Amino acid sequence: MMNTNHEEVTQMKQTIRPGATIGLLGGGQLGRMIALAGTNLGYRFVTLEPTLDSPCGQVAEQIQADYSDVQAARELAARADVITYEFENVNAEVASLLEELSYVPQGSQLLYTTQHRLREKRAIEAAGVKVAPYAEIRSEQELQEAVDKLGIPSVLKTVMGGYDGKGQWVIRQASEIPEAYATLSQAGTELVLEQFISFEKEISVIAARSPRGEVITFPPAENMHIDNILHASIVPARISNAVLEEAQQLAGRIAVSMGAVGLLAVELFLTAEGELYVNELAPRPHNSGHYTMEACSTSQFEQHVRAICNLPLSPVKLLTPVVMVNVLGEHLDAVVGHLVEGNWMQDGQDINVIPKVHLYGKEEPSAKRKMGHINLLCDQVEDGLEFIQKTNIWRHQQG
Repeated sequence: MMNTNHEEVTQMKQTIRPGATIGLLGGGQLGRMIALAGTNLGYRFVTLEPTLDSPCGQVAEQIQADYSDVQAARELAARADVITYEFENVNAEVASLLEELSYVPQGSQLLYTTQHRLREKRAIEAAGVKVAPYAEIRSEQELQEAVDKLGIPSVLKTVMGGYDGKGQWVIRQASEIPEAYATLSQAGTELVLEQFISFEKEISVIAARSPRGEVITFPPAENMHIDNILHASIVPARISNAVLEEAQQLAGRIAVSMGAVGLLAVELFLTAEGELYVNELAPRPHNSGHYTMEACSTSQFEQHVRAICNLPLSPVKLLTPVVMVNVLGEHLDAVVGHLVEGNWMQDGQDINVIPKVHLYGKEEPSAKRKMGHINLLCDQVEDGLEFIQKTNIWRHQQG
């Protein structure tokens, strides 16, 4: 157990009152939505982000500089009463520096753990939660031996970096081993091989934990991925109540075990036998939690602000069934057209959903780039899924 002195304990439990300034490391869409939610609670925001006119910079003050810029980090610390981060690929050393200069309730240790797949898996196992069987890979020979042990198919991954399917190779036959190792080892990081889990559904749970130790989990989302990018999240997830409860309990257990503050997104595989395996974690708001913005009594973004500021966490009751669908670059023009015209169906037929559109203010839409999302509020999730099909906007994402 880590020893802490009285001053450290006091800081860990301090409350940041409305009117204070929250610093955001990262200025993407998650930072934007954190700032929009936190502004309603009376907080001010400043973001450190290298991109000019960033999504978050459009709604908050922005320090335009690289994340590794020490002087910019010092400026962020000087201007903020509390600092949070919007994505886990932040340099942990910068986060550690900010810990010295300011108050970072999430700390750098959680970043250090979750941005490295091997450290993350060991932390999940330490919480008593299952992950897919895995092996650390340091050579092609070790990969061959691990494939022999874990079987085919199996998934080779870089331990750091990689998102939306990048930095991964599904090995489906032994002849792929040399090329898979040669390709991924170019990243210059360790590799990990995971046994391929045959799953029926992918689900995720957002857990929130405050410095005072309060923990609340959001209703699990059932996720659909296409080309390794999240396409849609369905809530309530179409799984048994027993699995719903177990998923929330596991997410809460991991958040407590890892000492998380703020949000922790837990992605899980559900097998045909009803077993849950954690796939990966994200110590921040998550794409699969965007549905909470209209469908829950408290959004994931407001809850994150509450947690890092040590305010009481708020109930997260599901108010309506919802399907969240991502708007990628190739969908943006059509979505904007429908939004302006107000007619989502070409034949004028009635729709049984209320579309709530969120666009992120990114410039230069490109294929596969997340430009926004739509929360489809409905009486039944099947109505939301039918809407996605019939609008024809996502015709190339059906799968």
